[in-house]
Parts: sequence; C-alpha cells; structure tokens
Amino acid sequence: MGVAILGRMLTTAPTAMTTPLTTHLTASTSGIHTGWFDRVSTCTKGEDICQQVLQWTGSQRVADASDLVIGRPLAILGLVLLALVIRWGLFKVVDRVVKKAGAGVLPDRLSDRFASANATRRVQRAKTMGDLLKSVITGILVAVFGTMILSEVGVNIAPIIASAGIVGIALGFGAQSLVKDFLSGVFMIFEDQYGVGDVIDLGSGTSGTVEAVSLRVTRLRDVHGTVWYVPNGEILRVGNMSQNWARAIVDVTVGYREDLGKVIGTLRDIAEDLWQDEDFTQIIIEQPEVTGVETLGPETVGVRVMVKTEPMEQWKVARELRARIKARFDHEGISIPVTQRVMWQDGTTPPSA
Repeated sequence: MGVAILGRMLTTAPTAMTTPLTTHLTASTSGIHTGWFDRVSTCTKGEDICQQVLQWTGSQRVADASDLVIGRPLAILGLVLLALVIRWGLFKVVDRVVKKAGAGVLPDRLSDRFASANATRRVQRAKTMGDLLKSVITGILVAVFGTMILSEVGVNIAPIIASAGIVGIALGFGAQSLVKDFLSGVFMIFEDQYGVGDVIDLGSGTSGTVEAVSLRVTRLRDVHGTVWYVPNGEILRVGNMSQNWARAIVDVTVGYREDLGKVIGTLRDIAEDLWQDEDFTQIIIEQPEVTGVETLGPETVGVRVMVKTEPMEQWKVARELRARIKARFDHEGISIPVTQRVMWQDGTTPPSA
C-alpha cells in the first residue's frame, strides 16, 4: 500500500510543477504585458507620431518617448506659429486703419489752415487707437492659445476656465466703477471727443485745458490754475471749445438815439479791416459777419459781430475786435451807454429830476 502511494506522488509531481510555468507562458503570449517594452498600445487617436513609431519599432516605450520629445513640442510650436501669424495679420489690418484715420477727413481748405495742429492731433489719436487695439488683440491671443498649449501639455483646463469665469463675475460686481471708467475712456478715444490741449467744459462748473487723458481719468487745469481729475465714467457730457474751428462772438450795445445803419456799417468796416490784417489772416477762417440787432434792452440796443477762427484763437480775436470797436466808436462819435449815478449826502436836498 505504501509503494502504491509513493508511485502516485511521483507520477503527479511533474504535472503540478509545470502548471505555473505553463500558465505564465500562456498569459505572456495572449497579450498581457509583463514588461515596459511589451505593453499593449496606448496611443490615442490623433497621436500620429506615436502610432507610426509604434508600428516601426513595436515598442510602446519608444512610441511614448517619441510623442513626448517630438509630437507635443511640434504641436506647441504649431500653436505658437499660428498665434504669431494671426497676430501679424491683425496688426496689419490695424496699421491700415490707423493710417487711414491719420489722413483725416476735413476739407482741403481747412486741412491746409490747420496742418500744424489738426494733422498732429489726428496722428496722435490714431496711434493711441492702434496701440489700444493691438494690446487687446495680444491679450486675447495669449489667453486663447495659452489655454490651448496648457491643454496640449496635459493640464486640465476646465478648472482654469471656471476660475476665469468666477474672476470675471467678481470683477464685474466689485469693480463696476473701474470697468465703467475704462469703457468710457475707450469710446472717448475712438470718438475723438477731446484730446490734450483742448479747452473743454464738463458741466457743474468744471472747465479748463486738458493736460492728460488716460483710459480711466481725465486731467484738466482751469483758468485759475486748479488741476481737476475727473473719472471718465463720471463724464456725462463734454463741450469742446477747440475742435476743428471756433467762433468769436462780440455783442456791442448802443443807445436808442444812435443811427443803427451807421453803427452796423461801422462794425462791418472794423470786422473787414481785421479780416484783411496780415496778423490775423491765418487766424480768421471766414469773412466776419455782422448779424444785426440781437437784443432790445430797457436802455440799449445790442448788435452782434461773429468771426470764425482757428481753434483756441477765438479769445484773442474777440479781444482785438473789442479794442478796435472802442477806438472807432470814439472816433465816429458813437456812444456806448453807461449807467449814470447821482450821489448825495445825508442832510442835503436831492437834486430835482
């Protein structure tokens, strides 16, 4: 009986010993990898370099390495080149628009008179618009293609996009005044409402010469020398007294006893002499106009003289016109009525009427 048991053990031992080896070899040949070089392909769709190298070498490790060293850098380089090409094309369009805007649209006669001022103003405004557009284009391209590059590297961009949305909402609610100032400044520059050197009236007693303009705030100095800083979002209306051309208006009052025909003729002669004066030929744009009687007051009659001038020259022309009117009226015997006052001391009898 013992001999029979020993014989059975010797017969089954080789089979038991060979079973693990047979199972291991079967698993290896059935496609289950046991090492780095024998992995099943993990190249995804679109990874052409990975798939091609895997077909050539049959090694997943070499295919992954080639995709990491060659595939992804080429994809990133392609994105960068595409962004640069788009940026170059858009910049060309912006430069063309800026060049056209700098040429101006004023009539030739006015452009010749304002060549020294308006041409410089147009070029500066167009350059500012171009720089702003280029900055916006660059920012958008960096944001879009930067996100695409991060996605290509393998970074999960979903949290980034969600965070950007949250930050945008927070800025929209928490910095409304800043956003309002910025947008108002952008439209102000595009529409050329005013620029450095202009004399403007912003209402509420705020007026003066513009010293600096930014996307957020406008700085101007009034006639007393006070500097005002006004946020662009708070500007509801703008009165520009120095854009393209200006007008000097002088109202002259005379008594009811004066000959209005003589008064109007004298004013026309004075305005014509000023128009022909060499010192004012390049300042006055059109022939001065005497509109006639403008007001009828209790004691005086008002006559108006209007002169169209270059920007910022209306005050100089008005002062010169008033001085010439005073001198000519004295020569012609035309009186400008003044209020007469009679004074007496206490204890004295007032003069009779």
